[in-house]
Amino acid sequence: MEGHALRQIAIYGKGGIGKSTTTQNLTAGLSELGKKIMVVGCDPKADSTRLLLNGLAQKTVLDTLREEGEDIDLEDIMKIGFNGIRCVESGGPEPGVGCAGRGIITSIGMLESLDAYTEDLDYVFYDVLGDVVCGGFAMPIREGKAKEIYIVASGEMMALYAANNICKGIKKYARRGGVRLGGIICNSRNVDREVELLRAFSAELGSQLIHFVPRNNVVQRAEIRKRTVIDYDPKHSQAEEYRQLAQRIEENEMFVIPKPMTQERLEEILVEYGLMDDLEDNYEI
Repeated sequence: MEGHALRQIAIYGKGGIGKSTTTQNLTAGLSELGKKIMVVGCDPKADSTRLLLNGLAQKTVLDTLREEGEDIDLEDIMKIGFNGIRCVESGGPEPGVGCAGRGIITSIGMLESLDAYTEDLDYVFYDVLGDVVCGGFAMPIREGKAKEIYIVASGEMMALYAANNICKGIKKYARRGGVRLGGIICNSRNVDREVELLRAFSAELGSQLIHFVPRNNVVQRAEIRKRTVIDYDPKHSQAEEYRQLAQRIEENEMFVIPKPMTQERLEEILVEYGLMDDLEDNYEI
């Protein structure tokens, strides 16, 4: 069999934007294409694989190390989820002790030492906490693990500020390593002119809007049942949206060093698409 390149992808975005939900639904879509995938949750909340494991509480790498010491097997920290997707949760430190980003560094080191990065893998996804690319949370890209980044955003002001800040981090690390931005994924919030705004925002960064995921209540219904949409209601139009996102990532060839905007330029775009009007309306006394 001809060797193939393992694609390591980090998903970033503002807290609460739906990164984990998007990542799990996207990987479910890729698994239907026959891809072999590992998802590494890099959020101390350890909820990056819940839908793939149908709610099974995944014991984190850090908890396992704390309780059992260094002598652990891969099965202790990896569970097999929907369609064979391999699921790992880094976990975090005990509250108030140390940097949460350390968990990612420890996890990736542990996965490497246990030979988790097998040759048959097509994708490894890192679902990363936070709005800024710093400290341990920069680990997947700083250490040259993840070469591709996708940012989950919406047409809301704070989501776009966060995405622009993340691009500043990517640009910094891109000079040293091979990391590139693969595109923006819009997790819609039903904001006015959202698609046009996200297209303009992506173009300004020198990137692309890789897919616009519409808002649909079936996502919440599936989550309540601890499933991805593809697992819960495979014929639903929303399942098809995630399949399209998966297909676009599979076929994507546009990888760029992003050109982050100045604060002034970002605000010009927000004004142009009416976001600042809403803000002013909210603050009128």
